[in-house]
Amino acid sequence: MNLLKEIAPILLKASGKTIELTIISVILGSLIGIIVALLKLSKNKVIYAVASFYTWIIRGTPMLLQLFFFYYGLPFMGIELEPMTAAIIGLSLNSGAYMAEIIRGGILAVDKGQFEACKALGFTYGQTMTRVVLPQTVKVLIPPVGNEFITMLKDTSLVSAIAMEELMRAAQQIYSANFRPMEPFFIAACIYLALTTVFTTLFAIWEKKVSRY
Repeated sequence: MNLLKEIAPILLKASGKTIELTIISVILGSLIGIIVALLKLSKNKVIYAVASFYTWIIRGTPMLLQLFFFYYGLPFMGIELEPMTAAIIGLSLNSGAYMAEIIRGGILAVDKGQFEACKALGFTYGQTMTRVVLPQTVKVLIPPVGNEFITMLKDTSLVSAIAMEELMRAAQQIYSANFRPMEPFFIAACIYLALTTVFTTLFAIWEKKVSRY
C-alpha cells in the first residue's frame, strides 16, 4: 500500500507528458494529413506518387522501427535528436500517414456537385477546399479522428524504447528500482484505461454536438 502511494503521483505526473505528446502528435499529424491528402487528390502523377510513397512506407513499417530510425539511426548521418523531438517527429509522421487517408476519404465523401458549384462561382482549388469542402468533412471525420487519437494515446508507450520520459517509461523505471512489476504496471494500465475512456467520451460528445447541425 505504501508503494502504491509513492508511485501513483509519479505515474500521474508522467501521464501528463503522455497526453502532451499525444495532442502534439495528432495536431501535427492532422496538418501533415491535410497536405498529403490534397497531394494524393492531385492530378499530377509525380505529386501523387510522392504522397503515395510517403503513406506506403509509413503505414507499411512498424512505428517502433520508425522511432528507432529517428533516435538511433539519424546520429549516423550526423543528426542527433533529443528523445522528445524524435518522439514528436516519429509519432507525427506516423499519424500524418493515417490522417491523410482519413481526410482523403472525407473529401471524397463530399458530393461532386459541391466542386462543380465552386468552379462555376470562380473559386480557386484552395478556396474550394478551405471554404467549402474541408468544413463539410468535419462531421464525417470525427469518429475516425477520435479512433486515431485513442490509438496514438496508447502508441505513445512505444517511445519508452528511446528513453522518452512518459507513463510507460516511468512504470518501467519504478519496476527496475523495486523489482515489483504488479503495482507500477497495474496503475499504468488503469491510467491508460481512464485516459482512453475520457477522450472517447469527449469525442462522442463532440460528434453528437456537430451532428445536430
